[in-house]
Amino acid sequence: MSDKPAVEGSKEGVEQFGYKQELRRYLSFWDLLAYGLVFMVPIAPMGIYGVVANISHGMVPLTYLIGAVAMVFTALSYWRMAQAFPIAGSVYSYTQRGMNPHIGFLAGWLILLDYILVPALVYLVAGLWLTAEITAIPFWGWILIFIVINTILNYFGIEIMAKALWVMLGIELLAFVAFTIAAIIAVANGAGAGSFTLAPFFNADKFSWDMVFAATSVAVLSFLGFDAISTLAEETKNPRKMIGKSMVAALALLAVLFMAQTWLAGLVWPDYTTFPNVDVAFFYIAQEAGGTLVRLLCLIGTVLAWGFGDGIAAQAAVSRLIYGMSRDEQLPKFLSKINPKTQSPFVAIVLVALITFPISIILPLDIISSLVNFGALTAFIILHLTVIYHYVIKEKRRTTKDILTYCVLPIIGLVIIGFVWFGLATEAKTLGFIWLGIGVIYAAIITKGFKKIPPALQV
Repeated sequence: MSDKPAVEGSKEGVEQFGYKQELRRYLSFWDLLAYGLVFMVPIAPMGIYGVVANISHGMVPLTYLIGAVAMVFTALSYWRMAQAFPIAGSVYSYTQRGMNPHIGFLAGWLILLDYILVPALVYLVAGLWLTAEITAIPFWGWILIFIVINTILNYFGIEIMAKALWVMLGIELLAFVAFTIAAIIAVANGAGAGSFTLAPFFNADKFSWDMVFAATSVAVLSFLGFDAISTLAEETKNPRKMIGKSMVAALALLAVLFMAQTWLAGLVWPDYTTFPNVDVAFFYIAQEAGGTLVRLLCLIGTVLAWGFGDGIAAQAAVSRLIYGMSRDEQLPKFLSKINPKTQSPFVAIVLVALITFPISIILPLDIISSLVNFGALTAFIILHLTVIYHYVIKEKRRTTKDILTYCVLPIIGLVIIGFVWFGLATEAKTLGFIWLGIGVIYAAIITKGFKKIPPALQV
């Protein structure tokens, strides 16, 4: 394959936006799909099944169905903006160019809170799980192992990272298939519910709208990560088409996988109130379905999915966001340096590794997860507003079809995300607004009172 940055005259070239093509265009639709799947983790319900089961009164598959439907509106808004601005930076670049440079910085600052804490979150969870099984190594030792390996894989470029993600996806799907087969055989032989009913999807006796609202909040957050696909726009072939298409495909496929495994889990273990430990509920279910072998496969698959798969993808996402913001002089310029051989933003990659380790061993898990949710959801709100402003107000696209596409659908997404945002814990909002306040002060300084705009926008 040629390393030529972009075909002359191609719609995917970043030169039209005032940048130089520095990253290697290697990723196909299937690479993006694998990236999105690994980031969101196809077997994610295995790690949080007990908690979700309690909130949803056992209707876990319904919870994930609601979450997928809710998040597709945000995925569509990402698709609209990726078509307009197929460049690295995600919601930062979209808002910067679609609405206002300074609001764009704040959107980037908010999503940075999400992206930079996700690696710490997944490393901490995986480290704690492994330490529970192998007590000889402390959790911070596992975290260090994850960080070193993932940093090396990211450093050597997008091609190596993409191949590593395919391996991780294969391991996760192996755990999924092993559990699925074991659960089907167990239920067919009379275990658990004893038959293949739809009770785990819907139970009229325990259904309530309060449950739906609470479950929606959890389910929506379970799908966070699809948006990270947008950070790879400058390393993707035909990004205007592939970015949005892969986001929607990843959401749809993950919804099916989530619902399938949680439906079978509900059949194997119908009474969600009897788990010895809700934090590792799924592993009891796996033991019940297929014995120790299936339990270990699910445990190992989950740990590797979070520690390596999700960690690799998350580090790639945040390093591209940092690259995009520093290229615009919104962060220190040296962070945008590219390794000429591997064509990767190596300084940003190393910085993420250095930041992630202390965060993952110092901050409590609940604080990290709260800040991740605040950053992502607030940035999503800005994204929906940007779609409306850019297409309806700025470009004056106001036909009936345009109003539906660029106004009605984003408003639906805005309402859903707004509802979930208001349901965040007070502590999350407090810490999140402190982070936002720091961003406002920093932005005021680097833009000399919000007067200076990035060089690429000075046309």
